[in-house]
Amino acid sequence: MTETLGSIHGNTSGSTTGTGAPAPSDRNSLTLGPDGPILLHDHHFVEQMAHFNRERVPERNVHAKGSGAFGTFEVTADVTQWTKAAMFKPGTSTDMLARFSTVAGEMGSPDTWRDPRGFSLKFYTSEGNWDLVGNNTPVFFIRDTMKFPHFIRSQKRRGANGLRDNDMQWDFWTLNPESAHQVTWLMGDRGVPRSWRHMQGYGSHTYLWYNEAGEKFWVKFHFKSDQGVECLTQEDANRIAGEDADFHRRDLFDSIDAGEFPSWTLHVQVMPYDEAKTYRFNPFDLTKVWPHSDYPLHEVGRMTLNKNPENHFAQIEQAAFEPSAIVPGIGFSPDKMLLGRVFAYADTHRYRIGPNYQQLPVNRHRVEGAYTYQFDGPMAYDHTGDRSKYAPNTYDDPYSDLTGPAEDGWEADGEFVRQAYTLRAEDDDFGQAGALVREVWDDAARERFVGNVAGHLLGGVSEPILERAFEYWKAVDADTGKRIEEAVRAERGANDVAPHPTEPLQTV
Repeated sequence: MTETLGSIHGNTSGSTTGTGAPAPSDRNSLTLGPDGPILLHDHHFVEQMAHFNRERVPERNVHAKGSGAFGTFEVTADVTQWTKAAMFKPGTSTDMLARFSTVAGEMGSPDTWRDPRGFSLKFYTSEGNWDLVGNNTPVFFIRDTMKFPHFIRSQKRRGANGLRDNDMQWDFWTLNPESAHQVTWLMGDRGVPRSWRHMQGYGSHTYLWYNEAGEKFWVKFHFKSDQGVECLTQEDANRIAGEDADFHRRDLFDSIDAGEFPSWTLHVQVMPYDEAKTYRFNPFDLTKVWPHSDYPLHEVGRMTLNKNPENHFAQIEQAAFEPSAIVPGIGFSPDKMLLGRVFAYADTHRYRIGPNYQQLPVNRHRVEGAYTYQFDGPMAYDHTGDRSKYAPNTYDDPYSDLTGPAEDGWEADGEFVRQAYTLRAEDDDFGQAGALVREVWDDAARERFVGNVAGHLLGGVSEPILERAFEYWKAVDADTGKRIEEAVRAERGANDVAPHPTEPLQTV
């Protein structure tokens, strides 16, 4: 007795081809007799296999492994004195999407590897999409985007054996001392969050806010987990990586599925525009934080994730987050890392998903009557019929024609140069990292930190890189650096780690 697929599922109409026509069969290809060759004109078979061969888009070069969920952002405080953005008006509720990820790991890597976590948010505001593409740390490894490809390659795999390599990582970090603050965060307790629900989120960069009166302010975004901050020890992270590589992805989905909706409260630090010119740290340097004693947190609203994706590929894998997505009331700053990402993120989406990625439902804005001068290209779905493809035009089709100073701009002058930021009174590479170790952590946290760093250094780091790593940590904190060195030497044996003369580490 022959059984059809339709009858198995109680669907007598059966499946369809990509064009909507009834599919001949999803179980049997068309052959010349039961034992003969498959026939090329079995168009449904050809369509199925051809699509299957193209089923995966290139994974993200960075932040490949992750997941996310949908939710809402509700304003709970009045910040209109600083920004005119419509989504921040009191009482406003905005639909949103969040995606969490690891930075360096590939698509199939374990969720509990020690790595910063991406914290990317897309707000479908009434004025267009606003994307905040940050991490679970307030700082980053480098301050100039030119170094970004080099940094990421140091975290990836070697050419010969195809393996990730601690030696490469420490080579890059110790030759770029600006990394010290972020590496201190990474090797501390918060290097492996218990779950995405139990970690903080940061815009990390400095952004510009401006209000209806045209007044400008510098701002940093902090999302504080309402579940509290909880982390995994290295031992637990290693164990879970072997038991469930999708631990964090599963936790988020199952929590929302059970009605336990995670939330974060958004706070901002606000710096008056002119104070940035003389502040003791360069406020646009991504390796630095603004101490809360100088610029306290102000509550803005609450983000709640309450809806899982219906299809992970369509709504998470194809989700495209980009710092270039801003709205009136929010602008960029002279942060060199931010300005580089403004180009790079959108461009990688054009490569990975296609030039019309913004037309996909998950990326599509919610602005009625919007009119863009982006036309055609592969997989173009939106169109404007026979309306104008150029501006200006005489057919009453809208176009923008603003002149004069930009609302979201800042003044700048000087020669064309290639150098780090202008140094401020307290600018250095190790000071804030040292303060984190000495003033924020307790003895137990410092002990775990020493163990984490020593364990990582024992993972194949060679001379002279190892000796540079000891000097790197002594520059952060002399006692902690000494303890790290002693722990490594004790494990390897003093004779295996002979002193190697190195040049002193150079700061900015």
